[in-house]
Amino acid sequence: MGTHRRPRPAGRTRTAVLGAAAGAAVLLPTAPAWAEPATGSLDQVKANVDGLYEDAEAATEQYNKVDEQARQLQQKAGKLQERLAGQQAKILELQDSLGALAADQYRSGGIDPSVQLMLSTSPDEYLRRAGLQDLAGGQQAEALSNALRLQQSIDQERAETSATLAELEQARNTMTAKKSEVQGKLAEASRVLAGLKAADRARVLGDNDQAASRSSARGQTYTGPATGQVKAILDFAYAQLGKPYRWGAAGPDSFDCSGLTQMAFRAGGVGLPRVSQDQWNAGKRIAKADIQPGDLLFYYNDLHHVGIYIGNGKLLHAPRTGKNVEIVGIDVMPYMGAVRP
Repeated sequence: MGTHRRPRPAGRTRTAVLGAAAGAAVLLPTAPAWAEPATGSLDQVKANVDGLYEDAEAATEQYNKVDEQARQLQQKAGKLQERLAGQQAKILELQDSLGALAADQYRSGGIDPSVQLMLSTSPDEYLRRAGLQDLAGGQQAEALSNALRLQQSIDQERAETSATLAELEQARNTMTAKKSEVQGKLAEASRVLAGLKAADRARVLGDNDQAASRSSARGQTYTGPATGQVKAILDFAYAQLGKPYRWGAAGPDSFDCSGLTQMAFRAGGVGLPRVSQDQWNAGKRIAKADIQPGDLLFYYNDLHHVGIYIGNGKLLHAPRTGKNVEIVGIDVMPYMGAVRP
């Protein structure tokens, strides 16, 4: 067997470190195919793969946030465009009424210069050049006053629509960048895992943990004491056990962490935001000693992971790429706090 390279300190996203950590199993041409890394090297590989998956999940929540903003902006832009079209239709109606007024004036001996201006140019041009202070009273003044107010509203709607569309374009560009970031992290982890033999790969992924496999088996049901909304939430969550984690997914066949919690609470009639960091602000903070089934538990300093407490020190969550919705102990990740929506 070729000489192992000494692994450098753990880094979360650096390919060079991952390659070194994989040792002879991945890089050295003199090593036999599928050579098993030393225990220390394999532990290093596991730490770095876990870091890559954690980075990917954090980027997933950022992607979800921008995706939600983009959907909201799209809806806003659509409503603004509808209003703008309606306003422009009204200005045309006013021009028609002014046309009738002009015809009456013509038959009476001439057209007022202000009406001529309104009819011979666009409303924008008219409103830049004509005021109402010198206009005659009655029907003509009222029609022109309405046109003025309407054109000002159109200008405002047009400006707001343009700003919203620009913001939407920026959000879509950010989504593309975040999507590439997630895919890059996952591809990097896959490259490292592909260089391991099956037993080592299972060890790195935790697939040889029989308890973890049982915790994600489908067909389990909630049998605890919760009732009402909380029971409906937990019943839904249990029904998702064994379904795969997929970044950006909120069911019905796969979930990411906040997608699962959002859909579970929706099943109980409780609305939650889409992203874990926003879910953190969606209820009352609960001390760890006081958590109850149905509470949301949050993990990591940036709150990029969330799951549902089910009682008896257990968490039901959608873990990460390559795993299924499962039940684990609440301290399996760096715990940050609990919220009761």
